[in-house]
Amino acid sequence: MSRFSLEAVLEKTGNPVELLRNSKVGMYVYPVVAPEFTNWRDEQRAWRESAVLFDQTHHMDELIVEGPQAEEFLAYHGINAFGNFDLNRAKHYVPVTPNGHVIGDHIIFRERQDKFVLVGRAPTSNWLMFCAAWGKWNVRIKHDPRSPSRPEGERVLRTHYRYQIQGPDAPKIFEKMNGGPIQEIKFFHVDWINIGSKKVQALRHGMSGAPGLEIWGPYEDKSYILSAILQAAQDAGVNLVRCGSRAYSTNTLESGWIPSPLPGIYTGDGMLKDYREWLGADSYEASGAIGGSFVSDNIEDYYVNPFELGYDFYIGWKKNDFIGKDALLKMKERKNRKKVTFEWNAEDVVKVIASAFKPGEDHFKWIDFPQPNYASTSADMVMHGDRMVGMSMFNGYSYNERCMLSLGVVDQDVQIGDVLTMKWGEPQQTGKTSAEKHKQTEIRVRVSQTPYAAEARTNYADSWRTKATA
Repeated sequence: MSRFSLEAVLEKTGNPVELLRNSKVGMYVYPVVAPEFTNWRDEQRAWRESAVLFDQTHHMDELIVEGPQAEEFLAYHGINAFGNFDLNRAKHYVPVTPNGHVIGDHIIFRERQDKFVLVGRAPTSNWLMFCAAWGKWNVRIKHDPRSPSRPEGERVLRTHYRYQIQGPDAPKIFEKMNGGPIQEIKFFHVDWINIGSKKVQALRHGMSGAPGLEIWGPYEDKSYILSAILQAAQDAGVNLVRCGSRAYSTNTLESGWIPSPLPGIYTGDGMLKDYREWLGADSYEASGAIGGSFVSDNIEDYYVNPFELGYDFYIGWKKNDFIGKDALLKMKERKNRKKVTFEWNAEDVVKVIASAFKPGEDHFKWIDFPQPNYASTSADMVMHGDRMVGMSMFNGYSYNERCMLSLGVVDQDVQIGDVLTMKWGEPQQTGKTSAEKHKQTEIRVRVSQTPYAAEARTNYADSWRTKATA
């Protein structure tokens, strides 16, 4: 075993929780894209009231998987069914460990019978690259990692640019830049449209629940495509608002996707131990941080499964075999937690903020706006009396809804409308550079629907976001 592997780091540390709660990686950064183009309040409003332009070029890994066994490889390493996955389609792809715990997720595009493009966070990319070598599959993989969090003025290059335009006025922009009406593109289907002199691929999507298209192409075309989009919006008379990295990360609060569950890879023998020995000591999994009020000596208490995240309805049970199938069959028979939105009590939020304006007194953990996440993975305790009944996992402020929201999981007996208590702040000081000295407090939270935004619930295509989870 290399002394530069995740497994070596864990052996030296003794406990994964201690390693991750004391990580010095700092704040999670959405790289390269400016924090704000106007202000994050108006940028949030744009996806609800006019149109917003997301630059998704830099913060996600891209993985190209191709070869004679590409489909077989991906089907075996993800929970999804592949029977209806034709050309020019996309899926929300989720791999789990042999023990059934979620590793992460990607959006997967099928470009040819033997070629797929996957886009998302590092844990899924790392897992698939390891699996390709570990299982001796006849596939070729090209990895284009996310742009550096802090490029320090260095030139940044990617394989593709990736933009998304969404909002009620987005169709006017599409028609103008296409030079005429756009053909109907079904949800999570891909087709070609015109942008100026270029033909580009477009995915029918909408991250905040509003109508939208995601487009991509060669990175060298990025500046031209951006100019063409902005000109089309101007010609169409649409107020297209560019979204900075501060507002971008909050769009999921209204539409219900939990973006950063802890990869369930820190325990387990066999394949999982081999994986930890393969992962580097500087990998996302080795350097990421856990933040929040929930502290357990057992790292598995932070793991989640597909049933808890609302992904169970697309598990490909009819597939002969896939990694984690036996474990998921057992999980299916038990009571799993369910995904919900937590609406934070406004008076309690103000109390937390006000504590920072009392000189000479310890204050509560600062709530940053629009997003107070200060770690790669959040885990805040949600209590009913003295009993922990859930975990808040991703939080932020919605200017559209005028409230703090978080996404998380609760026990099955918790109901919509229940008012619970979330412990905010960490019970003791850790080594995280992103967490100042503070004292812990309580914030009332109301259990609410997922997606929280009525726009997303009523207008979003039938998918994991709109399946009943409470």
